[in-house]
Amino acid sequence: MDLQAFFNRQPADYADTQALGRCLRALVELELDQLPLPGDGQTLERFQRLAEVGGHDLGLCKLYEGHTDALAIIQQLGGSPTPGSTWGMWAAEPPSAKVRVSPQGQLVVLNGRKAWCSGAAVLSHALLTAWDDQDQQQLVAVALDQPGVTVTDDGWQAVGMGATGSVEVLFDSVEAQAIGQPGDYLQRPGFWQGGIGIAACWYGAAQSLAERLRRHCAQRPEPHALAHLGAVDCALHAAAEVLRCSALSIDAAPLDHAELHARRARAVVEHAAEQVIFHVGHALGAGPYCKDRQFARLMADLPVFLRQSHAERDLAELGKQVIEGPWTL
Repeated sequence: MDLQAFFNRQPADYADTQALGRCLRALVELELDQLPLPGDGQTLERFQRLAEVGGHDLGLCKLYEGHTDALAIIQQLGGSPTPGSTWGMWAAEPPSAKVRVSPQGQLVVLNGRKAWCSGAAVLSHALLTAWDDQDQQQLVAVALDQPGVTVTDDGWQAVGMGATGSVEVLFDSVEAQAIGQPGDYLQRPGFWQGGIGIAACWYGAAQSLAERLRRHCAQRPEPHALAHLGAVDCALHAAAEVLRCSALSIDAAPLDHAELHARRARAVVEHAAEQVIFHVGHALGAGPYCKDRQFARLMADLPVFLRQSHAERDLAELGKQVIEGPWTL
């Protein structure tokens, strides 16, 4: 079974985190979480699968992307995930929440608070960033069903992306396994490659919204709606081309630092998604917001998911990288 066949049997209505967790476990049981690794020659297929899930439901996509990203990272850094496990990838580092790691034999021990832990109440494991006694960032893998792990209700009041349950988690003398060496999470080539995967999720959701407008125009070819459809086509075409080119570049040079590709791709896809939200909303009016549950959920979720971008701060970092380079055709 492929993803599309699975989703054809699955209503796109996930009322809460438990429903998302059940769906993610079903995907894992069917091995639909086994995506090509970034840089292994099929990176575009990886992006396409992420986009498929994003077009179905962004809450599910958030958990699915984190799970598949964690699997890729563990493999890239020489580990092996537990068969049948479901993973979160928790790397947010706000000043108010920090996890400390200390060695204990062949394992490590975690203490502290981790923020923005999507799916914490329904996942079996998490891959997260912590800090050692030299203040170096260390990636660790932890089973979430052990004593000392407390999934709180803190830090999450969202309407958009609400079902992901991205709460804060407390660790009190919890055993974990170090993955790679300190600093590996950010220094490995896969870090920026994974960042483009996030943009593929955005693209999938935007494409799904745009299909509503295409169907509307096929039934009622009204001039203003057609103009909005033309604008949507331009935005999605540019985003798709950038994602395809990024995938080809990654596969051609999988060990290269992909930051420039990632920053460009994320900026282009973010802009395209915002254009789709604008034009589809103007063209279709209030009807689908009120009567199409999946459409309404995507419209609420996508602006929140897009804020994994840092907007002008990310554009400023991109500007620094291209300030001396020409644009050529």
